[in-house]
Amino acid sequence: MARALGLDFGTTNTVLALAEPSGVATHSLRFHCGAGGADSVRTALAFMKEGRSTQTVRTEAGQAAIDLFIDHPGDCRFLQSIKTFAASAAFKATTIFARRHSFNDLMEIFLRRLRAYAGDAWPKEISRLVVGRPVRFAGASPDEELALERYRAALDRFGFPEIHYVHEPVAAAYWFAQQLSGDATVLVADFGGGTTDYSLIRFEFHAGVLRAVPIGHSGVGIAGDHFDYRLIDNLVAPEIGKGSQFRSFDKLLDLPASYFANFGRWNQLSIFKTTREFADLKSLVCQATEPEKLQLFVDLIEYDEGYPLYQAIAATKMALSQAPEAEFHFAPLGKAGRKTVKRSDFEDWIADDLARIEDALDEVLTTTDTPTGAVDKVFLTGGSSFVPAVRAIFERRFDASRIESGGELLSIAHGLALIGEAGEVARWAA
Repeated sequence: MARALGLDFGTTNTVLALAEPSGVATHSLRFHCGAGGADSVRTALAFMKEGRSTQTVRTEAGQAAIDLFIDHPGDCRFLQSIKTFAASAAFKATTIFARRHSFNDLMEIFLRRLRAYAGDAWPKEISRLVVGRPVRFAGASPDEELALERYRAALDRFGFPEIHYVHEPVAAAYWFAQQLSGDATVLVADFGGGTTDYSLIRFEFHAGVLRAVPIGHSGVGIAGDHFDYRLIDNLVAPEIGKGSQFRSFDKLLDLPASYFANFGRWNQLSIFKTTREFADLKSLVCQATEPEKLQLFVDLIEYDEGYPLYQAIAATKMALSQAPEAEFHFAPLGKAGRKTVKRSDFEDWIADDLARIEDALDEVLTTTDTPTGAVDKVFLTGGSSFVPAVRAIFERRFDASRIESGGELLSIAHGLALIGEAGEVARWAA
């Protein structure tokens, strides 16, 4: 029997959920792309030639892509957070082993790998595909129409009978609403890797059937990835030369800030390793006022320590969500790689990001003329909902009894599948 499939193509992780014929239950597809199975896959791709004299290219996704990149850093081309390119007009294509790949190609390749990893669990018949999309796409000047055009071009290649698009927080709200026992106005805040999205929806029961009316939505291209970068910028960058200088003839010049911008995403460090800019950086070590720091920078790049660094940063951020202090430990930095981090300092570092997240919350409440007292339930989902400073934004405005969380990785995909099976997809389409 054909069933609805929900696709949460995330910046950090991707999840697919299948609705049961009853329309009231769902289950995640399981993927085998590394050690064991998982119901979410890191949104990443890796490409590597199978032998230097062949044109055959091995392609992996998720954890298998990360493993391939770590095992063969010099021979592998790695891409992560593919979704962040979707709305960028500046991104036309990337060349991988002499072949150009558009965003559409990358999205298609990634999903085909997921279908292969799912094996027999992939449904034989699919009635419709319901795809999540952010309220605001990530990027400095995101082009929403371009992003959706690219999504359609990639997904049309799979031959699904129907494809619909629903705002991600709306899908999360629909999943959460299955727990409601009475009428309620629900605000959903979805904190992804690249975007923070809000959706305000009124849920009502009519003759025992749950009905919903979307009220409004808003979003901003700020989320967990930005928090990670703030930690790196404050804990790591000063130890590897940020803020220091180098001698050029009889002048002292600041090290270019562009060197440190490469830490925005860990896989960028492997690309940086192959650039002329990195060669220039290495040549500055002997001219630097603090050469030992710049040599640490060079060593991080030379020995492909980007992924372990981000693992250490993620562990620190998680620990700060549970305690007022946490240990940052990253052995390749030596003594500089062990520090005690205060939650209060972390909150200072992300203050501007938090302000933009709160501005987007104000936007959805103001544009819909909704006072905080009219919101019955607040549902927080996504990894950054665990950050105390993020949660505090809502605790200042809403009673604690109204705030709930859960389904941090799965709620969107399962909500999409439920919407697809309910038969009223057009009402929810974005």
